[in-house]
Amino acid sequence: MKIKKLIALGLCAAMVSGMTVAPVFAAEEATEETAETEETAETEETAAEEEATTEDAADPAAQFEGLKANEAYEFPMMVKSFQSTYWQAAVEGMQKAADELGVTFTAQGPNSESDIADQVNMINTAIAAKPVGMGLAACDTSSVTDALKKCAADGIPVVTFDTGVADAPEGSVVAEVVTDNTQAGAVAAENMYGAIKDVIANAEGQVIIGEVNQDATAQNIQMRGAGFINKMIELIQADGKTVAVAGNEFYVNAAEGADAKEADADVVIQVAVPAQTTVELCSTEAQAILSKENCIAIFGSNQVAAEGVLAANANLNVLGSDAAAGDVIGVGFDAGSIIKAAVQDGTFLGAVTQSPLMMGYYAIYALTAAANGDEVSDVPTAGYWYDATNMEDEEIAPNLYD
Repeated sequence: MKIKKLIALGLCAAMVSGMTVAPVFAAEEATEETAETEETAETEETAAEEEATTEDAADPAAQFEGLKANEAYEFPMMVKSFQSTYWQAAVEGMQKAADELGVTFTAQGPNSESDIADQVNMINTAIAAKPVGMGLAACDTSSVTDALKKCAADGIPVVTFDTGVADAPEGSVVAEVVTDNTQAGAVAAENMYGAIKDVIANAEGQVIIGEVNQDATAQNIQMRGAGFINKMIELIQADGKTVAVAGNEFYVNAAEGADAKEADADVVIQVAVPAQTTVELCSTEAQAILSKENCIAIFGSNQVAAEGVLAANANLNVLGSDAAAGDVIGVGFDAGSIIKAAVQDGTFLGAVTQSPLMMGYYAIYALTAAANGDEVSDVPTAGYWYDATNMEDEEIAPNLYD
């Protein structure tokens, strides 16, 4: 099966005596055995149906099994930009799906992910051409509301990928193909905490954990940043320490469970968001955090932010993988040659990868099914931890795009 080859998703009487009554009970036993056989068959059939349903639920891509395009559809696919290799990988996945299905697409995006107005103009232009469907990775989810209302009114199905739109107008978005970003952020926190927990436990004063998010407007970045913060709060408090969250207002307000003021906390999670989504500005924010003497760790929550952290470290040279030796523990997100090299040489402890290639791939499949008139459901994808020890593993390596 084409889809399932591309992913690894995957799932248990009384004894009676007496001559005069024996024949009667024999008949009854035969009837009971027949009933039991039929009941067992029905139970097994029901179990098989339930197992199939469970497998389909566990493998959302199963909905596309045997899919064929009714026509040679063409889809506009709105990416956030082409400034990172992440989006190039997504386009590669789109092309693979388009070749399999016999459809075409046009990938469009602004110069930078902070060029929100440019993306909105591109979306409106695409809608005016009345496509049979549209793929959308919104730079700013609140800025696409009017465009999505127009899609719903005109009967243009939209599939969001990479970033969902939580408050999408009814009838506009037919499916989301996105990473479970809350889970992915938590994976980063769990792996970072294992490296710094002893430092936190033995600290004589307050320590700082930094987080650099490229924005506070895109839903995927919001969820990922909050996922990291909330899991880190949970882990720190489980070991008896108090936590405060400081910095960017959105992430401070989104934090769950912080139990101390900044001045009094054992640990401060310091969150920074640059004015624009560039590596240079992320580097400036990261440098301000890394320059603090009590900074013990930092997380860059996507490719641009993680590369910004590494650029800041080029001037400071404080990152490493040995917290006991005084290294600041750095954790990244996404892949790309710069981040992969930092993981390989120990500058970063590790990073979390998603699969933009498969998100682009399934976005085209979902759009094709929607254009055919089929009902489509969401396709969630996971975030995976990688470090120098597992980068070549078969379940990790395909997701480490350049």
